[in-house]
Amino acid sequence: MPIIEVKSLSKVFGKNVKESLQLLDDGKKKDEILKQTGDTVGVNRVSFEVEQGEVFVIMGLSGSGKSTLIRLVNRLIEPTEGSVMIDGENLASMNKEDLRRVRREKLSMVFQNFGLFPFRTILENAEYGLEVQGIDKKERAEKAKNALDLVGLGDYINQYPNQLSGGMQQRVGLARALANDPEVLLMDEAFSALDPLIRKDMQDELLELQQKMKKTILFITHDLDEALRIGDRIALMKDGSIVQIGTPEDILVNPANDYVERFVEDVDRSKVLTAENIMRRPETINIDKHGPRVALERMGEEGLSSIYVTDSKRMLKGYVTAEDASRARKNEIRDLNEILKTDVPTVERDKPMQEIFELIHDSPVPIAVVDDGKLVGIIIRGSILAALAGESEVQVNV
Repeated sequence: MPIIEVKSLSKVFGKNVKESLQLLDDGKKKDEILKQTGDTVGVNRVSFEVEQGEVFVIMGLSGSGKSTLIRLVNRLIEPTEGSVMIDGENLASMNKEDLRRVRREKLSMVFQNFGLFPFRTILENAEYGLEVQGIDKKERAEKAKNALDLVGLGDYINQYPNQLSGGMQQRVGLARALANDPEVLLMDEAFSALDPLIRKDMQDELLELQQKMKKTILFITHDLDEALRIGDRIALMKDGSIVQIGTPEDILVNPANDYVERFVEDVDRSKVLTAENIMRRPETINIDKHGPRVALERMGEEGLSSIYVTDSKRMLKGYVTAEDASRARKNEIRDLNEILKTDVPTVERDKPMQEIFELIHDSPVPIAVVDDGKLVGIIIRGSILAALAGESEVQVNV
């Protein structure tokens, strides 16, 4: 069961809520409803699920509804309609006592503006959430210290916020959230106020922490590069609605509509696309039953100067060149092993395209994409150029 389930969640700000909801049902847009009723549609019938341990990014431009949505998830804002299930419990219908319990036990939030107390030490700031829960001083200090160690601030426990850089202050905010050991971490534009280099460092830090802790993270951002970098899946919002949900590759390669396509058109695809996205179906011959003559004929038919060789289970064995196959035929050599080259350039399916550039530049043959030794595709220079230009390539699973 997903740890977060949001179903038909809506928020309308104004005095004519029933009329505005009816207009939404009638297919009216956000600006039309504003003109007709004076109400603002913050979130419009949003539904999504987040799996345990997933980094789910909600992104969109200013006014898209993303920050309203995350505040609906932990009920800092009361929903107009719909439900928010956290571990099977519906926050939207909870009484105040149960809501406080879920917030204490299952949810922690990291804000954009750090929210640190200036006259508390870093340790005291990190243990604040535990203090509110009534945890005794020794235990909360130990948990807060462990959380600060995780974010690299274990040596700064006696410092004060104004003695730290912006990036270090944001680490304190993250440590404070982690000290509670929440099931779900809510991060609202958590890195937006940081300088670009510090922001990238914090993204790296979050990814490293996630490798260790496997938290469920709901992350809000307006930055597409940030979303593509840290998200397992991304929900792209516009005018209070989700227009597409998918992996970074899905969003980039298969945009749902013109809006998404315009949104991603300036993205550096080499940082997002992987070998699997740009590989082509390989032409191969079988070392268990083919010889140099078949290899040469196949290369002639396909206009190739080399061809990959597999066994009957499609395990990659190497490659042969047209020149070597021609020489072998003249010398009546029938065993491919005698001309087989095994210096094969290989990558796994999830290898980022950016890391393939140098490899393919120096390779005399296409790059082999392998999965546990099995040949699943090849990458040629044209595949990379086409992907960078935004053109689709044949994706295969063989």
